Parts: sequence; C-alpha cells; structure tokens
Amino acid sequence: MPKESKKNQEPSGPFGDMFPYRESFETFHELPSKGRPPEEVMRKLRKIAHQEDARWQTGQISGTYFHGGMEHYAFLNRVFALFSHVNLLHRDMCPSGTKFEGEIIAMTARMLGAELAREQDPQADVCGAITSGGTESVILPMLAYREKGRAERGITAPEMVVPETIHPAFSKGAHFFGIKLIRVPVGADYLANVDAMRRAIGPNTIAIAGSAANFPHGLIDPIEKLSELALETGVGLHVDSCFGGFILPWIAKLGYDVPAFDFRLPGVTSMSCDTHKWAYGLKGASVVLYRNRALRRHMYFTMNDWQGGLYAAPTVAGTRSEGIVASTWAAMVTLGEEGYLKATRRIMKAADTIKSGIAKIPELKIIGKPTYCIGITSDKVDIRHVNDFLVERGWRLNGLQRPAGFHMCVTLLQTIPGLAARFVRDIAAGVEYARNPPATPARSGAMYAGSASSLDPSMVDELMMAYLDASTDLP
Repeated sequence: MPKESKKNQEPSGPFGDMFPYRESFETFHELPSKGRPPEEVMRKLRKIAHQEDARWQTGQISGTYFHGGMEHYAFLNRVFALFSHVNLLHRDMCPSGTKFEGEIIAMTARMLGAELAREQDPQADVCGAITSGGTESVILPMLAYREKGRAERGITAPEMVVPETIHPAFSKGAHFFGIKLIRVPVGADYLANVDAMRRAIGPNTIAIAGSAANFPHGLIDPIEKLSELALETGVGLHVDSCFGGFILPWIAKLGYDVPAFDFRLPGVTSMSCDTHKWAYGLKGASVVLYRNRALRRHMYFTMNDWQGGLYAAPTVAGTRSEGIVASTWAAMVTLGEEGYLKATRRIMKAADTIKSGIAKIPELKIIGKPTYCIGITSDKVDIRHVNDFLVERGWRLNGLQRPAGFHMCVTLLQTIPGLAARFVRDIAAGVEYARNPPATPARSGAMYAGSASSLDPSMVDELMMAYLDASTDLP
C-alpha cells in the first residue's frame, strides 16, 4: 500500500512552512498501485496553481514573476504543447528546432549590437546557443575561456576577475570547472572598480566580467571601461546581461541614459541574456552569445569513440526541450519591438514613480542610479524593521546585504494602476514604524544576513544546506 500523508502531522524543522499541502493533498512515498484518474489529478493541480497564483498576481512582489499576462502565457503553453515531446538533439527528425534556435539567437544578437560589431570588425560574427537559464549561460563561457586559455596560452591554473556584485553563478561555474574566481570589491558607487580589477589580472587570467545590470542593485557596471581593459590585457570579457539584456535596449530607445554594454564595444567577447525574464518566454530558457564561432567552439563537447556512435552537444544538457525553444520563439515574434517597447514604457513609468517617491523620504537612500531595479538602504533607521512592516502589508521584496537593504525589481505586475504609489506610501509608513520599533530583533534579519556577522559562517552555510535538503525531501 502506498504510504500517504498523515493527517494533523506537524511541520518538522525550521522549514515546515515549505509543506503547506501535507494536510490537504496526498503525499506519495512510492508509485501508487493504481494510477489516479486524470480529472482528479487536474482538479488538485488547478487548486494548487490557483492558490499560488493568487499570491503574486497582487503585484506586491519584487521581480520573480516576469509575467507577460495570462493570455500571453496561455498562448505560449499552446505552442509548447505542439513540441513538448520533441528533443532538440534529433534535428534530422525535427529540423524546426534549427529554425527556432537559430532565429532566437539571431534576433537576440542583433538586439545586442551584433550588426554594429560586424561593421567595426569583419571577424565579428556573433553566434550562440539556447540554454536552460542564466546559470548555464554564465558557466558555459567560463568553460570556453578555460579551454581557450589552455589551448592557446597553456594555462593550467585559470583565474577569472569579477566584481563582487557579480551573480553567484560565476562562483558555481568556478567550482565546477576548477577556475579561481577573484572577486574584487566594488567602488563607493557600487560599480565594478576597473582599476582594482586591473591590478588583480595576472598571467593566469582567462577572462573578466561585468553585469548589465547586476542583481543586487540593478546597476550597470562600466562595461566600456572593462572593454578597454580586456583589449589592453588580451583577456576575454563576459557581460552578464541575464537580468537586463531584454529590457535595457528598450529603456535606451525610450530615451533613458543607458551606457553601452553589448557587442558594440570591441572588448566584449561573450554575453548571457535570459529570455524567460524580460522577453516574456516560458521558464527556463536563456541565450549565451559569443563574438565569434571560434570562441563558441570551446564550449562544445564531442566524443568520437563511443560504442553508441558519434556524440556531440553544444551545451551542458544533452536532451533539450523544443517546446521551450518554440514557445520562446513565439513570444519574441508575436511581441516584436513594438510589444517590448510598450511593456518597457509601462515598467519605467512605475519605476520612476517609485524612485521619485523614495527620493522624498530622507531616511532612505537609493543605491546608485538604477533603472527598473531599485536598491534601497538606510543609515537612519534599521531597514530590516522597514521590511518587517512591508511584509505585514503583504509585500515580498528581495533582501540585500553589505549594506543591509532590499530591492524592488519592477515588472509588468507593478504597473497595476495605483500599485507603485501604494508601495511608496507603505514604505514611508514602514520608515515611521522603524523609528520606534519593537524591542525584539527584526524578523527580516536572516533574510538580509544582517545577523550573519554575529554567526559563524559555517552555521550560515549549514542553514542554507538544510534549506536545500528541505526543498527536495518528502514532507
């Protein structure tokens, strides 16, 4: 008999609230002896989806759901269904995969300066691949630079120099591929410190990197100066634009001041750009781009002596879903430049409302000069208590550390009429609350790791490991 959830079972451990369905839904510890009717399964799944959708559809959430509208995603799901059974490996059977992937890469490359790059340098031929998400689009270039450094310069102890605000995917890639990641402190403006990065470059440096924009504060590193540094030192430059690649070009077209960050700069040799964010495609898909085909080849894997025949794969994954790629292609061609500009105009109107409102609250500081993602800190009140207040008002924001703060990443969800203004009112009320907070520590402390300075780092790591255990274990 299948073991099912016990009624009235108490949540176990500090992450018990991760299992809200243990009381109302069956828990399967093994395959049921007899399959459940599809109608019953769908009924339960619809209930779960409805409960979870209701939370983020309020718009009181930072980033996370880069949502293009329920009708848009219903359309993408129909497209996905047409190709959900197709593996991109089998191009002989389904050559449509070549059409979809090639056109997505071409459209993204052109958006990110490929044509201007070719005008400046006939050798430039921006190319790439579709990956499973931003992390894979970051670690594949790291592999490519490692292999290139080994083949062309004999580097056996590769190093990569990055600003400390760079995404943790770089640390993950360094861990996977045996690369020493040198994380350089940012300047007082929270941007990559180019001079400090120059000093960190040595004979084993295979590449440097910058963000456009970075996740913590939504700021664009000085990519033009990093491009000059890359050319000066003869190393690669990866621009991580997973968080901004599909919105910054449209923000610039709307007349905002957006510095060059893409292949228009001659030192930029690779980029990552997520389509499952501002391109409003399905999760998970991203584009990794290279300045030329020779560099892209260093990320490939081939094997010519396997009993099963010749094996070749462009990315980490072997099997890749054509459903994801086809629906991404459909999102891009149905929205077009007009659709992306229209969405971006709405987003920036909401972001401008939030930025101008926060600027009038003297206790708060906006970190740097952001566009759509607004980092907020304070040296007047405990920002963790401000967040506690906002949580009580139904908001879910992204916590920051060094300095303690949070950010609001504005998406189409925050363009609900009146929502941006309500956020400003609530954050102002939160500041008043934080002026005279309860004697107890702020509940948001762990979120920011503001208390991490008083904890042994190993304890913090153990807590994070326990969280990962809880996210995959049975309730």
